[in-house]
Amino acid sequence: MKIHRVSSSQSPRYLPFGYKLMLTYLVFILIPVLAIGYFSHTLYQESIRKQTRNNIQGTLLQIRDNIEYKLADVERVSSMLYHDYTLVMQLRSYEEGWSSYERTTTVLQPKLHIAMNATGLSLAMYVFLENDTLPEVYHGSFIHENPDALEGQYNIYHLRRIQDKPWYLEFPEEEYGETLVWREVERDIEYGRISLLRRLVDSDKPLDLQEIGFLRLSVPSSELFEALDYRKIGEGSQLLIQDEAGRTLYQSGGLEASGGGGSSEKTAEDLTIREEVSGPGWVLTARVPLTIMEQDSAKVRWFVTLICVLCLIVFTFAGMFISRYFSIRVTKIVSVLNAFREGDLHKRMRYRGKDEFSQIASALNEMGHNIERLIEQVYLSQLEKKEAELETLQAQINPHFLYNTLSSISRLAKFGEIDKLQRMVLDLAKFYRLSLSDGRTIIPIRSELDQAEAYINIQRTKFGEAVSFDFQVDPAILSLSTVKLVLQPFIENALEHAWFGDPIHVRVQGYVKGREVCFKIIDDGIGMPQERLRQIFDPSSGAEAGFGIRNVHSRIQLHFGTEYGVRMFSRPGIGTTVLIRFPAVPSAGGTPGSSRASETSIDTDSITP
Repeated sequence: MKIHRVSSSQSPRYLPFGYKLMLTYLVFILIPVLAIGYFSHTLYQESIRKQTRNNIQGTLLQIRDNIEYKLADVERVSSMLYHDYTLVMQLRSYEEGWSSYERTTTVLQPKLHIAMNATGLSLAMYVFLENDTLPEVYHGSFIHENPDALEGQYNIYHLRRIQDKPWYLEFPEEEYGETLVWREVERDIEYGRISLLRRLVDSDKPLDLQEIGFLRLSVPSSELFEALDYRKIGEGSQLLIQDEAGRTLYQSGGLEASGGGGSSEKTAEDLTIREEVSGPGWVLTARVPLTIMEQDSAKVRWFVTLICVLCLIVFTFAGMFISRYFSIRVTKIVSVLNAFREGDLHKRMRYRGKDEFSQIASALNEMGHNIERLIEQVYLSQLEKKEAELETLQAQINPHFLYNTLSSISRLAKFGEIDKLQRMVLDLAKFYRLSLSDGRTIIPIRSELDQAEAYINIQRTKFGEAVSFDFQVDPAILSLSTVKLVLQPFIENALEHAWFGDPIHVRVQGYVKGREVCFKIIDDGIGMPQERLRQIFDPSSGAEAGFGIRNVHSRIQLHFGTEYGVRMFSRPGIGTTVLIRFPAVPSAGGTPGSSRASETSIDTDSITP
C-alpha cells in the first residue's frame, strides 16, 4: 500500500482545542484566588469567634462556680436543721404548757439561731411547724411580710398558715435528704429575693416519712447572683440566669428584666453560650453581640464582597460567551452519540472546521458505520447459535422418551397384551405427530396440553389405576404460545422418581399471573431433600438425574430470557411441586378453541399433594 505524505505547507492551520481550554482556564483562574481570599477571611472571623467563645466560656464557668457555692451554702444551712435528730425529737413531742415553752426557748430557737449564723449571706428564715403545741414566734406581719427587715432573724409559724398556698401544695414528694426547691414565693419578686423551700420530716421512719415542718430560707437575688456581672465579658453583652421553666431570675446588662420574672429575647446577631447550674436545674446564659467581635473584620468583608460581585458579573458574561461558542459544536457530537445510544446508527455529523472537532466528526461517522456493520454480523451469528442450541436440546429430549416407551411396548408384546399394545402404539404415534409440529419450536399451549394428554394415556395403559391425573387449566391461556415439550418431562419425572408402588396423584395447573403464564405440576410422591434439588439444577455436581428438567429450563431461558424458567419445591414424604414460568405471548393465528374446556380433567380423583 502506498502512503502519501502531506507537506507541512498543506497541513491545516487551526488553534488546538487544548489551547482554547487553557485560555478559558486562565480567564477563570481568578475565581480560586478570590475563593481563597474569601475563605481566609471567613477563617479569620471564625478564629475570632472561637477565641471569644473560649474566653467567655471560662468566665461563665467561674460565675457558675460562685453561684453554685452560694447555693450550696444556703442548702447547708437547711441541712443543719433537716438532719438534726434532736430537733426532730422535740418537734415530735406534743406536750403542752411549760414543756412546750421550754422546748421552744431552750432547743428550737437556739438551733435556728446557730443555723442563721452558719453563713455570711443575708438570710430571712421562716419555719412552719406541724406541731401546734409549740408557740409561734415572729417579727412583723405574716400577711404583709418584709423579708428585708427579717434578714439575720427567723419567724416560727404553724403549718396551717401555708396549707392553702400553691407553692406548698405543688411541692414535690419527699425523697429523704434530696427534695428541696428554689422558687420565688410570697413577696420574693417584690423584694428581689428567692427562697429555698424544704420539708422537715421525721427520720425515724425512712420508709414512711412524716412531715413535721416546712422550712423557707429567703436570700436576696443580688447577693446570691453577685458574680453575675456583664462587664466581666464586655460592654454590650448580657448575663442572665433562668429557671427550669425559662423564667429569668436575674439579669445583668442588656434589656432590663421586668419584675425579676421577665425574659430577655435573643437576637439573631447574638453569640449565645449556656452553662447549667447543678442542683436546681437553672441555666446560666451569656449573650454577646457579634457586631462587637466583627468590627475589626468589617472592612475586609466589604472589600472581598465587592470584588466577588464584580468577578461574578464579568465571569458570567465571559462564561456565557465561551459556553455558547463551544456548546454549538459539542451539541452536534452529543446528538450523534444519543442517536447511536438509541440504536440509530445511520445518523452522521457534518462539521466544517479546522480543529479537533472536524477530526471527532470524521471519527464518529466512521465509528457509526463500523458498529452498524459489526452489530449486524454479531446479531446474525448469535441468532444462528441460539437456533442451533434450541434444535440440539429439542433433539435430545425425544430419543429419551422414545427409549422408555419402546421398552414398555416390548414388555407388552412379550406378555401378549395386544389391546394395551395397540393403544400405546396409537398414543405414541399421536405424541410424535404433535411433537413434530411442522418443525416449529414454539407451539400453542393447546397443542402442548394435547401432547401431555397423549403421554398420560400411554402411562395409564402401562400402570392402570395406580396413577391418576387432574388438569386445572384456565381457558385464557390456550391461545398463548410455549416452547414445546415443557409439561411431559415433569409428568414423566414424577412417575419415574416420585412413585414407589403406592397410588400416586399428579395435578397440572395452568393460569395467567400478570404478564406471565404459569404451570404447576404437583405430585404426592416421596419428595426429595434440598441437596437433591440443588444437584438437579447444577450439572457440575455430577448428578445423573435431572436431565429432562435442566433441558426444559435451558430451552425456556434460551427462547424467552434468563428471568424465566423452572423452579422446584419438595419435602421428603410430602411431595414435589414444579413451577414453570414464561411470558404470555399470543400464538400466531391461534384463537381459544373448544377442544378443551375450562378445566380439562383426565381423572376426577381428589388430589391432596
